[in-house]
Amino acid sequence: MAQQQNRVDKKKLCCSICLDLLKDPVTIPCGHSYCMSCVQSHWDEEAQKGIHSCPQCRQTFVLRPALVKNTMLADLVEELKKTELQAAPADHCYAGPGDVACDFCTGRKLKAIKSCLQCLVSYCEQHLQPHYESPAFEKHKLIKPSEKLQKNICSRHGKEMKLFCHADQECICLLCAMDEHKLHDTVLASEERGRRQTELASSRQKIQKRIQERENDVKVLQQETDAINHFADKALKKSEKIFTQLLHLIKSTSSDVKRQIKSQQKTEISRAKELQDKLQQELSQLRRRDAELEQLSHTKDHTTFLQNYSSLSCVSQSADSPSINIYLLHYFEDVTAAVCKAKEKLQAILTDTCTKISSMEKEVSVSLPQGEPKTRAECLQHSQELTLDPNTANTQLSLSEGNRKATVMSETQPYPSHRDRFTDMFQVLSRDSLSGRHYWEVERKSYEVSLAVAYKDMSRTGFESGFGNDDKSWALECFRHSYQFRHNAASTLIIGPQSSKIGVYLDHGAGILSFYSVSDPLTLLHRVQTTFTQPLYQGLGVFATFEAAAAELCRLKSTQV
Repeated sequence: MAQQQNRVDKKKLCCSICLDLLKDPVTIPCGHSYCMSCVQSHWDEEAQKGIHSCPQCRQTFVLRPALVKNTMLADLVEELKKTELQAAPADHCYAGPGDVACDFCTGRKLKAIKSCLQCLVSYCEQHLQPHYESPAFEKHKLIKPSEKLQKNICSRHGKEMKLFCHADQECICLLCAMDEHKLHDTVLASEERGRRQTELASSRQKIQKRIQERENDVKVLQQETDAINHFADKALKKSEKIFTQLLHLIKSTSSDVKRQIKSQQKTEISRAKELQDKLQQELSQLRRRDAELEQLSHTKDHTTFLQNYSSLSCVSQSADSPSINIYLLHYFEDVTAAVCKAKEKLQAILTDTCTKISSMEKEVSVSLPQGEPKTRAECLQHSQELTLDPNTANTQLSLSEGNRKATVMSETQPYPSHRDRFTDMFQVLSRDSLSGRHYWEVERKSYEVSLAVAYKDMSRTGFESGFGNDDKSWALECFRHSYQFRHNAASTLIIGPQSSKIGVYLDHGAGILSFYSVSDPLTLLHRVQTTFTQPLYQGLGVFATFEAAAAELCRLKSTQV
């Protein structure tokens, strides 16, 4: 009861302007009391209108009243402060880390219990009372305390951003929709949130599927590790049993075989463990991304959701699943068989046995096989922005469209002298090297163009500088009615569907180079299986000598999840 009475007394001793306890209280002629600084500021603003009025009862005064401190009210305020100090709020009433603090409290701030969308301010219980008592605040919308009020408010118009603009991909207010976004496609932020929430769920499903696939990959690698250990141990035991029956003559051979088996086992186990660690790391990243998406899916604030959605929904493409290398397991069995024959044929065969064991070593490794794409959509997953290098372009070629288009010109281009420039062929190489999996498309503006990949050190002058005329470049030459593949000056005629666009897929590590006629569906023209020993560069050549003949690298949009 005493606390309730104290709350009432405190309310009577509060300034109706600042809503806090009176400071240097003064009483004006109408009987209402205010902080001296508050009422002075109020009258200073009204002085421009030539009036002086009471903020509460609106009584006006012809002359600005003189203000004198009300000592009785000042004493009551001081007494109340002492009482409040004796019954100060518990620490849990004050705002701490992670709490929303009252914007009106001075000194140590209390926790806010409500935030006002109209005032854009958060209030504690005491400073919230006018919102409940004054009719002026009836239409104000109160929500749970939030520190993100300003983030939801348009910086230009000061209004809540309840709409989403598809054209600019941003949240806007109603006035924005009527102004600079007038002709744009806009929807309610809640409606856009619902649509993207569905996309988020789809992304999570894909991630969860990827997690399951990677967990299966880890199991496959573990099985392969166990198999490697089992067959290696079995080969070691049998080899040791056989070699202990032989005399000193075969001790050196026995040691050599043991060394090879252990070396192969160590190498393959190391490779398997390395890949296993990479898969575990990918699993951790996928689980963390899944947790972030789940947290985002529960975000109630539409603006926060939309601002974070793009960066969290994108998931980079990863390698495919591993497979057990059967050749590796056969290797250990073959070693045992060779040792058995050595026992029977003694010293005459021991030398041949060492050679045979060495020849049985294959380039085996635990790896994640990468399937070759079969559709254009799968190819586009490996697309990237490629540009041509002006330092390699023949002086009769003009580069444009951001160094993606090469056009034959009648006039020599003013390129500076450079050792990498093609002098005899109308050709150009890409600026960046290609060492992984890549896909690009070329739009041919004339009938005769050359699409190639080449090593950096290929010739720049003479016959060998033409794509496909040496062993350092591989090229598809496109003619009016046919195609021709060239490498090391050897040609292969290709008959296939004509298209203005030609696609090129490169898997450097697997040694795969494929050329496609870009149509519906994608048509394979020629496929090369080889071993690339250096980074490759994309090559583009134009055969035609007439002006304006051209070829251009297409801008492609990746379809990665």
